[in-house]
Parts: sequence; structure tokens; C-alpha cells
Amino acid sequence: MTGDAREGFRAVYGAGPEGVWAAPGRVNLIGEHTDYNDGFVMPFALPHTVHAAAARRTDGILRLHSGDVPGAAYQLPLDALAPGADGGWAAYPAGVVWALREAGLPVGGADIHVTSTVPTGAGLSSSAALEVATGLALSELYGLDLPRDRLARLCQRAENEFVGMPCGIMDQMASACCTEGHVLHLDARDLTRRQVPFDLAASGLRMLVVDTRVKHTLADGAYAGRRRACEAGAAALGVPSLRQVAYEELDTALSRLDARLDDPQVRDCVRHVVTENRRVEEVVALLDAGEVRAVGPLLSAGHASLRDDFRVSCAELDLVVDTALGAGALGARMTGGGFGGSAVVLVEESATEKVGAAVTSAFEAAGHLAPQLFEAVPSAGAQRL
Repeated sequence: MTGDAREGFRAVYGAGPEGVWAAPGRVNLIGEHTDYNDGFVMPFALPHTVHAAAARRTDGILRLHSGDVPGAAYQLPLDALAPGADGGWAAYPAGVVWALREAGLPVGGADIHVTSTVPTGAGLSSSAALEVATGLALSELYGLDLPRDRLARLCQRAENEFVGMPCGIMDQMASACCTEGHVLHLDARDLTRRQVPFDLAASGLRMLVVDTRVKHTLADGAYAGRRRACEAGAAALGVPSLRQVAYEELDTALSRLDARLDDPQVRDCVRHVVTENRRVEEVVALLDAGEVRAVGPLLSAGHASLRDDFRVSCAELDLVVDTALGAGALGARMTGGGFGGSAVVLVEESATEKVGAAVTSAFEAAGHLAPQLFEAVPSAGAQRL
């Protein structure tokens, strides 16, 4: 794919790039909708990546082209970049350039050509991978030497303010910072992180990703609505974020909410976030103890919370989870923002084909599009190729 990006760049722009940079998509093992509540998450990078071939320009112009989307290159004057413009896929890399310049960093024009193997709309962070690949390319081309956590923050700002999607920091941090063979234990409040070994094959296990092929559009307001509910819950409890609500104090906190707000959605969202943070802590402890199989029930409990309390699942995701568990999976849950996208399924290596076949058959019987299944292998974060 590196060669594809280089040759694609040459075909579009008439000369070779100065380099090619890659950034991966991700799945989240556990810790969903907790990052924008200053909580804990545990993503790992996929082998699926966005490649950005890039070269500097000196005329104040940004040109963006995708090998995966038909059409000519976008040509954008840097001085005209502003939030809210409807640029389709190009809003993500353009937003990164805008965020870098808004931060006072000396970033000029560029020619960028991107290719991707990260499925779009599948809840696997294709947008974050595109942002991080662009940001890393510009950081190196313009000698910025940005630390990975700052790079992720700037890419998050691009998505929040330029694109208009109020996401947390998990996706960008995962794409920028994950390491091969590990899951990233990230504290979203201060970005402290630890790489936790996650060698499924050594334990005779596999992690399947099931892309339901139900496309989700999180910027349509549903995601933002859940975030507002969390913020309302924190405000009613008098805390800066739901991270400050200890699991041991959950019942007391819910009683206080009932006394102050007549809003079941806020109550349920608070319960999900607090219990999900606890599940992350439990998964970390199990992995540290080498008890990988015991993680399975926590994944399933996380899905039940996302389905019933946070209400961001859908019929297809629930079908994956229920069918996989019925076919012998150790655990399963939706991953990503929800409203479609993908699920992850933890299985014994010997049961991989059986579980996959059961899910595919269930989708056929229900009249759904055939799902796409692949193995999730913890892979490297963003890098120059």
C-alpha cells in the first residue's frame, strides 16, 4: 500500500512525495463513551491503516486527494480554512491543518494523497486515522517534532471544532500511540497511559471484528445528545466530570440525581459511565494477572450497559453479540460510538470458524446484509514508512 500511495501521489501531482506516513484504525476492547467524561479506555490499533503521501508547498495552498473517493483533488487556500465548511472526507485533513495553524505552529501548504484500508462508517476510527496520518506528516515535514499526545489533541480539536463532531480523545490517542502486541490503557483526564501486553494467540484466543455494515453518522446529533446527558449528570452532581463519581458511591449518586432531575436518560447515562470505568479497571487487573479468558464476561456486561443504559446499540449489533455468545464465544460487545458499526468477539481459537459462521447465518436469516468478519491483531500506531 505504501507503493500505491506513492504512485497515486505521482499520478495526481506529477512528482513524487517527500514521504509516506501511516496511521491505523482501532477497536476498543472496553471503555466506551468514557473518554469525554475524563474516564478510562482500552483501545488497540488494527493492522488497517490510512497512508498519507505528502510534500510541502510554498504558495499557501493545500491540495487533498483520495485514492478511494472519486473526484479531483481539493484545492484550498490556507487562509480560507474555517470550521463548518462542508468538505466531505477532506474536512478531516483540512481541519488538522487548520488546528495546527490555530495553535501557532509554522505549517504551510502541502500536497497530500491518501489511501486507506480502514473500513469507513464501521466504528473503527477511520476519521482519526486520517487525521493522525495527516498530522504526523505535517509535523515531520515542517520540523514540528510534536509529542504524540499533543498531536492527538490537535487532531481531536480538528474533529471537534472544524468538522463539528464532539468526540473524546480516545480515537486519536489510539491511532497515534498504540504499540504492536499491546492494548493501550489510557486515562483520558491527563493522558497518562500504559501499554498492557495483549497476546491473544499465546493464550489460544482470537478477537474477531464483525462489521455489521450498518453505517453510523455520529455527527447527526445522537452522539452529541449522549454527551450532553453526561454533562448534565455531572452538573447536577456538582462534579467537573463523571470520572469523579466513584463506583462505590454510584447508588448514592443516582439517588441524588433522582432528587434533582426528572430525566431517566441522564440517570442511565451516568450509570453506564461509572460502571464502564469500573469494567476497565477490572479488565486491566485481569490482563495483568494473565487471566485473558476472564475478560469475556466483562465485554458482554459492557455491551448490556451500552444497549440498555446508554442506548447506543442497534438490532444488528445485538444480533452479533447474542449469536456469538450462543455459539460459544467468551464475550462480545459493540465497539465504537454505536448506532451501527462493529462488534468485537473474544473466542477460543478452535471456535473461531463456528462462531463466525453462526453470526453470518443469523444475519442471512434476519435479512440483513452479510457482515464482514476479520481478526483483530494488536498493531503498531502511527509511523513514517
